[in-house]
Parts: sequence; structure tokens; C-alpha cells
Amino acid sequence: MNSISDRVDEARTVLRALGMDDERSNERSAMTLLALLQLRPSDPWNAATNPMLGTRAIMDWIRDMYERDYAASSRETVRRYTLHQFVQAMLVEENPDRPDRPKNSPRWNYQVSISALEVIWLFGTPEFESAVASYLERVPSLKKQYAAAREMNRIPVVSPDGKQFSLTPGGQNPLIKQMTEEFCSRYTPGGELLYVGDAGDKFAVFERDRFYELGVTLDEHGKMPDLVVYLEDENWLVLMEAANSHGPVDSKRHRELADLFALATPGLVYVSCFPDRKEMRKYLTQIAWETDVWCAEDPTHLIHFNGSRFLGPYE
Repeated sequence: MNSISDRVDEARTVLRALGMDDERSNERSAMTLLALLQLRPSDPWNAATNPMLGTRAIMDWIRDMYERDYAASSRETVRRYTLHQFVQAMLVEENPDRPDRPKNSPRWNYQVSISALEVIWLFGTPEFESAVASYLERVPSLKKQYAAAREMNRIPVVSPDGKQFSLTPGGQNPLIKQMTEEFCSRYTPGGELLYVGDAGDKFAVFERDRFYELGVTLDEHGKMPDLVVYLEDENWLVLMEAANSHGPVDSKRHRELADLFALATPGLVYVSCFPDRKEMRKYLTQIAWETDVWCAEDPTHLIHFNGSRFLGPYE
């Protein structure tokens, strides 16, 4: 019967054989693999399975079966420095049941790929080495297949000023598509799209040079609005937030954006965007005065929160 340490050492050997470096074949990574395989210390390797598991379930299995109780604060470490690397190496798939699952979903999960599982079943047998060699030869083509599948799930967007790009699926990105295509075509016609955030890739459009021409030097660590449009005729920068994920432009966010764009030569316009009025009602008491609100379900209407201007900057 294997001891816990013996089984962990075996898992590290498997990871190294599959091309993982020292960091991705350390004890934490080995235990993560064993949890993903639902493999106990005494189980034979051909008993490995590949259920879909979230990070919390993985850490619970490690605690219960391998007597290592990682603190809750380690969850991000397991996700970022082990699971993400497994995904990049094609050892593990994210959300095979729903590839477009939002990034912040509690149902986010991981599953060992069937191609890798078939190799892992052979560990400790004479066939293992040749199976690994065959698997590693196939990995580049597997990566291309998965990349193509992910690309099919992306959200295509065409802005009124002719920019074409795509957003990762899920999260607030369907609303950002509506903001780009519907709000901008109605309320910022002739506007220049300077920035579009992406829930999965950080941003889809970022015209740094154009921002600099407008007096804006942006801090990469400052939290950008989800969408920025420049209206040259009015000399306005329209700063838009997809409020269904991070909330509206409240007084705190208003100050943050004002500070971030403090050196901008155009006037600043603030817009909170919601998918519908039901979602907006959750935040009515938070929305800052002298800002505007737009709901995608009623795209031809704007709601103005007081002030002497309608869709315009304030000095």
C-alpha cells in the first residue's frame, strides 16, 4: 500500500513526464493533480477519473485524502500558479460543460483532458513511456483545436467607427457589446472608440497614443471604465461602466474616474449601463448625481440624474 508521500512523488513524476517544470511539478501541483483524478494514496493509477471540479472541491480533497489543509487564502495560488498552468499545457480543460461560463461564476470548474487521462492510466506499466511520447507529439495540434473552439465562442463586435474585434464569452461582455454597438450608434455618433475592456482579456481596444494626444496618461494599475469614446465635435470623453458586474458610477467611482482622467483636455461624461431596469433598480440609491444611465432593454432612452446638462460634462 502506498503512503501519501509515495503517491505524491509518483504524481510529481507523472507531471515531469508530461512536460511540467519544477514549479508545476511541486508538491502543491502533484496534490492538485491527484485531486483532479480523485486518486487516493492506495488506488491504482488506472482507477483515476476526471470529474469536473472547482478549486474549493480540489482543496477539500487534498485536505481529506492527503492531510494537507491549505488555508483559504491559498485558493488563488492554487488557481493561478497550478490550475492555470495545467490549462495552458492542455493537461486540464476549463468548463468543458460550458466554455462560455462567466469568469466570476461559482460553477467555474476544471477537468483533466481525456487525452492526458489515457496516458496517466498507464503510469507504472511498460506502455507509459511510449504513451507519453505519443501524447507530447499530439499536444501542439490539440492546442490548436482548443484554441479554435475558444475562438468560436467569442463575441464579435463592430463599433460605429468601424473597429472590429471580439470579446471573450460571459461576464459583462454581452452588455459591453450592446454598449458599443447600440449606445454608441445612438448617443455618440461620429465618436472615436478609444478603449473597450474585456472581462477575460483585460481589454479589446486600447488607443494609448490617442489618449496621450488628449492629455491623458493612464496608470496601467488604475481601474479603467469599461468603454471610452471621444466625441471630437463636442470635445467630450464619454466614460461608460457596465454596471451589472461592478456597479454603477457612484460617488466613489466618480471620484476615481475624475482622478484617473484629471489631465484630460476634453470634458468628461459619465454613463452607467445596465442590461435592464430590473438590474438598475438594485443600484438606484447609489448612482451619482450629474451622471447618465442607459438600459440596453430600452436602447432609445437615457435617464439623467439631475444637473443642468443632459449627456454632457460638468466643469
